[in-house]
Amino acid sequence: MAKSAVLKSSIAKKVTMALSGLFLILFLAQHFFINSLSVFSPDSFNEVSHFMGYNPLVQYIIQPILIFGVVFHFIMGFVLNLQNRSARPIAYANYNGAVSATWASRNMIISGLVVLAFIGLHFYDFWVPEIMYKYVDNNPLEETRYYHELVQKFESPIRTGLYSLSFLLLSLHLWHGFNSSFQSVGFNNKYSKSLHKLGYAFAIVVPFGFIFIALFHHFNQ
Repeated sequence: MAKSAVLKSSIAKKVTMALSGLFLILFLAQHFFINSLSVFSPDSFNEVSHFMGYNPLVQYIIQPILIFGVVFHFIMGFVLNLQNRSARPIAYANYNGAVSATWASRNMIISGLVVLAFIGLHFYDFWVPEIMYKYVDNNPLEETRYYHELVQKFESPIRTGLYSLSFLLLSLHLWHGFNSSFQSVGFNNKYSKSLHKLGYAFAIVVPFGFIFIALFHHFNQ
């Protein structure tokens, strides 16, 4: 009876973590779309960024949900990792993960920690200055400032390099996480193979797309 309760609890945690991960994937795709506009059309990037920055629905509903989703996803990841380790201490001592699992799947907690650190820096780098600009310093409304601010962020080769490295690790995190999320919620039918291919494509295209954007602005100052 106790084992059954633990099992159900573990499954519930995996499902909720998977759902939060899928939600963050949607946000990542939307964020990539907006940032990609900075390469093709600075005016469009400014327009969309201004809309997102001053839209009440985005600022007061979606943004808090996003922050909660990030925190919840990573807390659940740590909890499940500790739970798995404590459940099979002997097995872990003799386990050779390289035989049966990819590096990405065996090191989700490591790549997740790096990604979490990057998200914290990203918030500090972009979100905090935005809050200061709008609500603390009470600067005048300036709809064309976003492109210039973005380009400035990638002047430093060190910052650009760390940004690129973070997205490389995010790619590895997504390589395993995207498909495992759908497995956790029980998505297993004739479309599963196509969905796996989509997951692998997403794990490559989106993170490396972010890297391209950073390098593009760094070398086109």
